[in-house]
Amino acid sequence: MAISLMRLLTTQTTLIIIIFFSSSSLYAKAIAHGRHPRPFNTIYAFGDSYTDTGNTRSNTGPNGFMFVSNLPYGRTFFHRPTNRYSDGRLVIDFVAQALSLPFLSPYLDQKADKSSGVNFAVAGSTAIIHSFFVKNNMTLNITPQSLQSQLSWFDTVLKGKGCKDSMATPKECEGVFNDALIWVGEIGANDYAYSFGSSVPTKTVQQLAINSVTGFLQALLKKGAKYVVVQGLPPTGCLTLSMYLAPSDDRDNVGCVGSPNKQSYAHNVALKAKLDGFRKQFPQSIILYLDYYNAYLSVIKNAGKHGMKELYKACCGYGGGTYNFDYFNACGSPSARSCSNPSQYINWDGVHLTEAMYKAMADAFLNGTYSQPPFSYLLSKKQHSG
Repeated sequence: MAISLMRLLTTQTTLIIIIFFSSSSLYAKAIAHGRHPRPFNTIYAFGDSYTDTGNTRSNTGPNGFMFVSNLPYGRTFFHRPTNRYSDGRLVIDFVAQALSLPFLSPYLDQKADKSSGVNFAVAGSTAIIHSFFVKNNMTLNITPQSLQSQLSWFDTVLKGKGCKDSMATPKECEGVFNDALIWVGEIGANDYAYSFGSSVPTKTVQQLAINSVTGFLQALLKKGAKYVVVQGLPPTGCLTLSMYLAPSDDRDNVGCVGSPNKQSYAHNVALKAKLDGFRKQFPQSIILYLDYYNAYLSVIKNAGKHGMKELYKACCGYGGGTYNFDYFNACGSPSARSCSNPSQYINWDGVHLTEAMYKAMADAFLNGTYSQPPFSYLLSKKQHSG
């Protein structure tokens, strides 16, 4: 195990955070000397299938990926399906391990231990409220939950912790947020996917999606959220599904589908601008932006360094060929098969990523390479405050 030691010095006291990074599995442990044995006591996570640790199952998940409760989902780490849309752990799982916390329990599992945090993310979830898609006859969206739904669930949790209503003040909620990391996983990719081919302009979808994320974040910050991490969108044009559907002449300089990548990039630019505004409006809060887009492209450009041999082909799917993907024979279905070594693949089932790719993303975020400001800055601020 490779160990990296980072010393954080102040004029008043010396605080040492030791982060252990395993070169093979990112078992990082952040240990703060003093009153708290770990940086945060809880994580509250939000997002879609890239963050969902079990709020959906095969009979409730998004269209086309209705077999998440079946093997080979979960085969690599858990050795059983856990209703995660991957062969193993997600970014949020690696983050929890890095902060010496257990894996987050899904909110909808009423029997699960939620003392160390709750995961509100829902596969298929959107930033924009579901009624917008119904009104505009976008039938691909069968998932009723949005960020607003997840915020409502969070309010329910807060009521049990002394933060009693949606208009609660930071003073009333400080007991919740002082030791809580708020993790906003990527959200918005489904909004664009569901609106594809509709009469609603992409620009309208972008504006509504950004406004929805903005409203969600503002609600959290007004309640007193102090440590907030927000992921941007990945380059959705690099996913197997995009490569499979798009014409071969729509490619960018890294070989991915150009149109959805431009869409994701524009979304991220708008999101970062909003976060800059929030940093000024809420100076007492630490807000990190995780650059999923460029972290992902970095793996594509340096595939050998990460042990990746298949950049666009799905590990789990049907048909073999260039992409091993068929929408009507999705991963987990009786006809689908999974590859022998998922760690050599970026794409797991055509839309979601392998554990190896999620680990690469978690590494890139936690070591500060694609975190603005660096994750170590957030940890430093947390230690200084506590």
